[in-house]
Amino acid sequence: MSVPDYMQCAEDHQTLLVVVQPVGIVPEESFFRIYKRISAVSQVNVRDSQRVLYIRYRHHYPPENNEWGDFQTHRKVVGLITITECSSAKEWPQTFEKFHLQKEMYGSTLYDSRLFVFGLHGEIAEQPRTDVAFYPSYDECETVEKRIEDFIESLFIVLESKRLDRATDKSGDKIPLLCVPFEKKDFVGLDTDSRHYKKRCQGRMRKHVGDLCLQAGMLQDSLVHYHMAVELLRSVNDFLWLGAALEGLCSASVIYHYPGGTGGKVGSRRAQGGSLSAEAGNRHRPGAQEVLIDPGALTSNGINADTSAEIGRAKNCLSPEDIIEKYKEAISYYGKYKNAGVIELEACVKAVRVLAMQKRSMEASEFLQNAVYINLRQLSEEEKIQRYSILSELYERIGFHRKSAFFKRIAAMQCAAPSIPEPGWRACYKLLLETLPGYSLSLDPQDFSKGTHRGWAAVQMRLLHELVYASRRMGNPALCVRHLSFLLQTMLDFLSDQEKKDVTQSLESYTAKCPGTMEVITLPDGLKLPPVPFTKLPIVKSVKLLNLPTSLRPHKMKSLLGQNVSTKSPFIYSPIIAHSRGEERNKKIDFQWVQGDVCEVQLMVYNPMPFELRVENMGLLTTGVEFESLPAALSLPAESGLYPVTLVGVPQTTGQITVNGYHTSVFGVFSDCLLDNLPGVKTNGCTVEVIPALPRLQISTSLPRSAHTLQPSSGDEISTNVSVQLYNGETQQLIIKLENIGTEPLEKLEVTAKTVNTKEKLYGDFLSWNLEDTLCQFPLKPGKIATFVVNIKVKLDFSCQENLLQDLSDDGISVSGLPLSSPFRQVVKPRVETKPLNPQESSKVGDFSHVKTLEAILNFKYSGGPGHAEGYYRNLALGLHVEVEPSVFFTRISTLPATSTRQCHLLLDVFNSTEHELTISARNNEDLILHAGECQRMAIQVDKFNFESFPESPTDGAQSVNAKQLEEERQQARGLEINSKLDICWKIPSLKREGEASVEGVLNQLVLENLQLAPLQWDILVDGKVCDCDAVVTCQVGDPVPLQVKLTNWSKHSVGPFALTMMPYQDYQNGVHNYELQDAITFVGSNTFHIDTVKPTKDSVYFGALLFLYTGDFYLNIKFHEDSSSRELPLSWLCLPSVHIRATEPVAPAQL
Repeated sequence: MSVPDYMQCAEDHQTLLVVVQPVGIVPEESFFRIYKRISAVSQVNVRDSQRVLYIRYRHHYPPENNEWGDFQTHRKVVGLITITECSSAKEWPQTFEKFHLQKEMYGSTLYDSRLFVFGLHGEIAEQPRTDVAFYPSYDECETVEKRIEDFIESLFIVLESKRLDRATDKSGDKIPLLCVPFEKKDFVGLDTDSRHYKKRCQGRMRKHVGDLCLQAGMLQDSLVHYHMAVELLRSVNDFLWLGAALEGLCSASVIYHYPGGTGGKVGSRRAQGGSLSAEAGNRHRPGAQEVLIDPGALTSNGINADTSAEIGRAKNCLSPEDIIEKYKEAISYYGKYKNAGVIELEACVKAVRVLAMQKRSMEASEFLQNAVYINLRQLSEEEKIQRYSILSELYERIGFHRKSAFFKRIAAMQCAAPSIPEPGWRACYKLLLETLPGYSLSLDPQDFSKGTHRGWAAVQMRLLHELVYASRRMGNPALCVRHLSFLLQTMLDFLSDQEKKDVTQSLESYTAKCPGTMEVITLPDGLKLPPVPFTKLPIVKSVKLLNLPTSLRPHKMKSLLGQNVSTKSPFIYSPIIAHSRGEERNKKIDFQWVQGDVCEVQLMVYNPMPFELRVENMGLLTTGVEFESLPAALSLPAESGLYPVTLVGVPQTTGQITVNGYHTSVFGVFSDCLLDNLPGVKTNGCTVEVIPALPRLQISTSLPRSAHTLQPSSGDEISTNVSVQLYNGETQQLIIKLENIGTEPLEKLEVTAKTVNTKEKLYGDFLSWNLEDTLCQFPLKPGKIATFVVNIKVKLDFSCQENLLQDLSDDGISVSGLPLSSPFRQVVKPRVETKPLNPQESSKVGDFSHVKTLEAILNFKYSGGPGHAEGYYRNLALGLHVEVEPSVFFTRISTLPATSTRQCHLLLDVFNSTEHELTISARNNEDLILHAGECQRMAIQVDKFNFESFPESPTDGAQSVNAKQLEEERQQARGLEINSKLDICWKIPSLKREGEASVEGVLNQLVLENLQLAPLQWDILVDGKVCDCDAVVTCQVGDPVPLQVKLTNWSKHSVGPFALTMMPYQDYQNGVHNYELQDAITFVGSNTFHIDTVKPTKDSVYFGALLFLYTGDFYLNIKFHEDSSSRELPLSWLCLPSVHIRATEPVAPAQL
């Protein structure tokens, strides 16, 4: 026997072998359709008996194997079923002849045969025949199964007759010698009468009867015959047949212990009689059973027909442990014969299947190792493939997965051996796929992203390369790309630099014909190859969703109620809340994206390849919101380290958007890389809210951009910075163009300003505007421009600590503005002796060209469109950098009294710190021209001010904290009023620039007191005329002149009483005053005036009269009596106006 049957199992010993073959031309599909129905009838209950017949069908069986039918009867073809097509009666004789020829091939062993004819109609088909069945077509053959059952019953009849014939043979000692094919030539010339020869004949026949009993369903009888055969054959050292008897004994015992079978087939065999089931509890008892054979069962010729009635039920059945021992013994006997290699190999396979049922893997591996080294004849490539495949299957059954994969791979390589004219690459590929689990490989890349690498990487890479090669020879480039991508993704850490280059070059050559996709590839056998995303090309270390630029970030309008009230919990701590908050920290982001605006996600990537990596079409994968991804292309240098990559896109709708990953195209392979499959990636969250669309505002100004970037303390970014250079006191307009560059109308606009990063004191409004003119142009449609005007007015401190001028008593000083002053002017240089000795202080104080800086931020808060309806707005900040150059300095300030008690002269020393000629002017004054670096004094006559209307500083101790602040406010209010009355302006004609000059920073307490109007207002009226300034009251000699003294109290307290004495005198204009005027002036009444207490806001008037006796210019000197009332008040409160009276001759009346 030369062709092994690797599917053999121990229970096949009880089966009858039936061959089903086509005759003539029969379609393969139709043949196997009928064959499948025939092979389904594999078990048949024998009528009037509890026995069961088992049938083994084969559609191909080598005739040389049939010659071993006497050695083991299950190898003998006992039935033949032929299937043929016959369309006409003319073809019938030829078809029937072919059927007879087919029977002759197995004629020596056949018990019965059948011919199934399809397609024949007419008289021939209607003739009743036992060996032929006619059917109109393959679809109209309902009785096939019934015919097969009848056919099997006929086989049983022949089998039973042969069993009885062999068992009841009364021919004395003349028992035929059963031989295997290669023994026939060895027994020629032997002495057939010897006792040794007779025992051999008896033993072989006893073993043969045991085979027949086993096939006939008589398990216990077969056990008895096998035991007797073993004893007989062992005594004559007939090792080949002894091995067969031992194997038969093992097979019968296996059938008893494992009624479900050992072949691993689906389903189980039916129980073989109630007698076996009754003793199922004793099947697996350890220890061997003694062979109990009744001597009465043996006759003179060694065979008794009725042995089963005298033998115990299962006394002769081997235990599971003994089954393996007997198998080993039988295989050792087979090994003595070179021509019994197939028998030995099949016995090893049967033993392995039994050991697999007993879960004795190590012993099973020994049997398999022995089977590997059994030397058979020169096998064909197909037989080699079958042999290695079965070895692989058996190793898999005993749990030796890697060993199984090893033989499966050998079988795959055998499918594509060079000696095969047409290599079976598809079979090779299929077998290679089956080896993957044994080498800890799977086709799902997700299995390699969890934990450490499993398996031998070198072997796995070799296997993947073989899969790629087989795919290419199959003509399937998509499979090549998929397996190469898998190799590059999962084995990247184990590839050398050169291997990385080779694999990528091969991948690029394949993807040029068939690009790699993310689609699942389904093989013809239904196996699915999942996609392989390149998550390592490049390697992504972190994913960060970026907030919008500061100028585009949406802000939620604050509502009256707190927005976080509902999210707060009344509990101090809850583990459930803490857990949920941890999840939110990983997923939720505290900023928003805006519909229609470009949004960014930053990835930190790394190129692990030893060469430049080009990544094309890299974009974002999102869910939840319609999102337009804008792909990017990048080139990463070799082993680049962490490299930032920004991916952008535009959300088209509103809601929650989740960034699930990114997609790339590398080496022609398109990959969708999900963040959930990247366990090592750090992320600040994946979900962000997209709010409705908002307008986008772009600003442009009439000023140049600034090189200085403002950095406000609030952290807000400035989108645009502009700068301007102004002289102190100058005003300039800033024209801002507001352009709506978005897609939504701009409906709301609010503008605020904030001065930052300055230590300089500002006077007046630095920035001012009128928003109403701009809002008239709203709503501003997309693409439209509105104009917004801002007035920039810089008024810093005009004071200077350097005393450039000497005291007022110094001569040579030009005082401008006084009506009696000389008209000349003179440039005055600073006195050397007044400068500080420290050179550093000198440079600080005397550097009048020092440029000061003012910085401010204009905030544009705007909204519109759907976002405005949802309560969102945007902020746009404009940074303003103003460099302030000094224009004029007031180096000194003082006052001089005027002729009127309600006026005074303000003296200002003005210094021109510019490099140009400058003109300075004040209200009701002439222009004063100052050359560059020139200093002059100007005098301004001003009315005194009533400061009592301003708030007083608090005196209460509880409010002392704000005392300083209130005092500063009072000082600022006083300075503002004084400055508005002075109206000092400067001009630089050569530059055509002008501005204001403020004295607010140079006013001191003494000057303020001199400028303040006294709370007690004294008015003296002579002859009803107010005496003040240089006014001269004229009266006639001899006429009494009425004199009134009026006191108005504007203070907060009552004042008085007061006593005033009027003392007239004459001024000789040479410094001599004459008070001896008793003869020239007389008072009508007393010259002392008494004024009672005057309450606040009240007044009091004292009346008197003067009488002039002579003509001349007279003056009144009014003095207060030094009493307690006048001593408590400041002198400035008791300042009375001068009185100048001119007495003239009376006019004579006109004579008629």
